[in-house]
Amino acid sequence: MTLAVGSTPVVKLNSIAGSDVADVFVKLEAFNPTGSYKDRMALAMVEEAEKRGDLRPGMTVVEYTGGSTGSSLAFVCAVKGYRFRVVSSDAFSAEKLATMRAFGAEVTVIPAGDEGITKELMDKVIATATEYATEPGAYFTNQLHNRDSLVGYRKVGTELIEQFPDGIDAFCAGVGVAGLAMGVSLALQDAGRDTRIVVLEPGESPILTEGKPGGHHIEGIGIGFRPPLLDDSLYHEARAIPQDRAQAMARRLTAEEGIFSGWSTGLNVAAAVDLAGELGPGHTVVTVEVDSGLKYLSGALYR
Repeated sequence: MTLAVGSTPVVKLNSIAGSDVADVFVKLEAFNPTGSYKDRMALAMVEEAEKRGDLRPGMTVVEYTGGSTGSSLAFVCAVKGYRFRVVSSDAFSAEKLATMRAFGAEVTVIPAGDEGITKELMDKVIATATEYATEPGAYFTNQLHNRDSLVGYRKVGTELIEQFPDGIDAFCAGVGVAGLAMGVSLALQDAGRDTRIVVLEPGESPILTEGKPGGHHIEGIGIGFRPPLLDDSLYHEARAIPQDRAQAMARRLTAEEGIFSGWSTGLNVAAAVDLAGELGPGHTVVTVEVDSGLKYLSGALYR
C-alpha cells in the first residue's frame, strides 16, 4: 500500500485565477492514501530509519502532531507492523484524531484553550511526546528536527520538474515543519531551475515576517516558533496570509474549482493567486493542495 504514496496530479485553476494573470497550478496531494502530503514525510522517516537500523521490528514509533503527520505515520506503521504512540490536541480536527485511532495508534490528547493553536500548546504536545520517547524500545521520529522528511518531500520537486518541463516561475507553500518547501527547493536547485520560492504563514502568527507568535486555527502550519528545518538559503521570501482569507479561498476552491481541501490549502492558493497577479500572463505559479476537505467537516472551516 505504501507504493500508492506520491505521483500526484496537477490541475490548473480555471475560475479563481483570472485571464490577465499568470497560470496557477495546484498539485493534488489529497490523492495520497490518507489524503495528505504528510504520507510522503511519514514514509521517508520510517524507511530511512529502517535503512540505518535505528527502527527495527518490535519497536514503538513516537511522534507529536497536529493530526496529518500522525494520520500518515499511523498508516505507515499499520502497514509495516509497528506500534505507534502519538501526542496531539483537541485544537486539531476530530477527523484527524479519529483517523489515527482507526489505524491503531495510541493517541494522547492535550486540551487546548480558546486561543486555538499557540506556541504554549505546541510546547506541551512536544514535551509529552519527548517524554514518551525516552521509554525502552521507542523510536522518536521527531518531525521538526528530522531531515529524513526532506527525502520524501524532494520527490514533490522531482515530480514537478517532470510535470513542468518548461519551468516554474514561482512556488509557494505554508510552513509548519518546513519540509515541503525545503524539499521542493532542493530538488529545483539541483535541477538548475530558477524558481522563486515563497514560504507562507498565518497572518495571526507572523513569526517569519514580523517575529510575533499568535493563536490561529490553520492546522499544520504556524507553530509559533521558527521551524529548525527552515533554511534561509532555500527560499526567497516569506508572506503572511490572514486565516479569514485562507478560509474563504478553501471554500471557493471547493465551490468553484472542485478542489475540496483544508485551511492550509486555502492559504497556499490565496498566496499563489497574489503571485500570479504580480507576475502577470505568460508565467507559471505552482502550489499544493495539502489535504482533503473531508478532514475538516466537523470544524469551523465549512460550517
